[in-house]
Amino acid sequence: MVQMLWHGVAGAAVAGVSHRPCRWHSTHVSASHSTGSPARATGPWARLVAVSSTHPAAESGDPSGDEATETVRQLRDVATPAGAAALDRAAALLAEGVDAVAALTRLRAEVGVDLAGPAWGFARQRARARAVFGADADRLLFTGDTLEQAGRPVLATRRAHRLLAGGATAVADLGCAAGTDTIALARAGARVVAVDRDPVARELTAFNTAALGLADRVQVRAADVVDLVAAIPDGPATGGRVAGCAAALLDPARRAGGRRLLDPDRWSPPWSTVSRLLDVLPTCVVKVAPGLDHDRVPPGVEAEWVSAGGSIVEALLWGRGVSAAWRRAAQLRPDGSVAELTADADPGLAPVAGVRAWLHEPDPAVIRSGLVALVAEQLDGSLVDPTIAYLTSDAAADSPWVSSYRVAEVLPFNLKKLRALLRARGVGRVTVKKRGSAIEPETLARQLRGPGSGTAVVVVTRVAGAPTVLVCEPAQAR
Repeated sequence: MVQMLWHGVAGAAVAGVSHRPCRWHSTHVSASHSTGSPARATGPWARLVAVSSTHPAAESGDPSGDEATETVRQLRDVATPAGAAALDRAAALLAEGVDAVAALTRLRAEVGVDLAGPAWGFARQRARARAVFGADADRLLFTGDTLEQAGRPVLATRRAHRLLAGGATAVADLGCAAGTDTIALARAGARVVAVDRDPVARELTAFNTAALGLADRVQVRAADVVDLVAAIPDGPATGGRVAGCAAALLDPARRAGGRRLLDPDRWSPPWSTVSRLLDVLPTCVVKVAPGLDHDRVPPGVEAEWVSAGGSIVEALLWGRGVSAAWRRAAQLRPDGSVAELTADADPGLAPVAGVRAWLHEPDPAVIRSGLVALVAEQLDGSLVDPTIAYLTSDAAADSPWVSSYRVAEVLPFNLKKLRALLRARGVGRVTVKKRGSAIEPETLARQLRGPGSGTAVVVVTRVAGAPTVLVCEPAQAR
């Protein structure tokens, strides 16, 4: 799963690469030619250039073949020593705060037209990547979409160690994109076959693994994941190999044209391939959309949702050979540790009761995994409404799985009465939260702004089916 975009202004190269053959457009302000061709790759750079000497789409007559070939050429150019120097120069201009137009003008003069746009685009993505990838970012190649897709290294490492815990030594990374999962698997000790039909993905993966000294553990291969999974023998899920490996990680492309594909049957590869992999290869993990319908999860397959900073960051389906629970919620903590909550079977609904002294907002991983009832039991709490994922209890909570608020007032939703109540309490600024309501939080917050110096959390929801407002005091956050 790869998508690629250079963001720039006049003189910057613009590319789009997906699981399908890529689209390439380039624009130059000047008609001048490059000051010279990039030097032929030598040493560790040679492996990248040798990975894919032909382009399957071009050979097959695909109308996008020429464009994809041009994208690959650009990647190979920045993989040369001259390209590395151009990247360093672009990074220096970024660090100096030079604006894009001036930077590209200087780069074209210093490193040539062919390298200027790609070097600037890659350097910008490296700068963005540092917050997540640290020092590694300055050795890796990313694009806007592949960086968004890459996720957090700590979670990739966690996935890799769990996948290898059963004794697997070789793993197929099916749809390798920029190679971040391949890197995590190789660092965890696996031999990795990185597979993608997209030549840009293969170039990125080869470059990045070589840059981190992992080339001897990684083989980059051109293949279609649909065909590879279809070739796994049918039968009981007790064996089987894909791309010569007994374990696999699959990350289907879930975007097209910059938009999310909500229907799993439109993913690439589609849900039929995901389902088959889970059926015939016990040691596997598949990244899926966080909104995946629970009815899609095959029996015996563990579904896991992972959150960080109050948002879902990934959802996973674990093959039957590595499944250890019915559902799992995981939360990446600020210190890098991971809290986990599991259930071996559906815990059902939590009890429902009226609003008590405290309101608790469950972590989104708990909500998506269907484990709200487990948290309610831990808190001796109950739901405020059978259809709303807010919990309430008599006591404060000491749990990583909820954000808690002390309830000060409960009243039916009425804007005029709510304004009067807040003014009487000296509240001038509010944070609005909602669940089960059509109100716009930002709009309501403006409507409730007043002269007071106090603050409050206003929760608009349903209680026993009725539109209700809870005026709360912030107390604890996950």
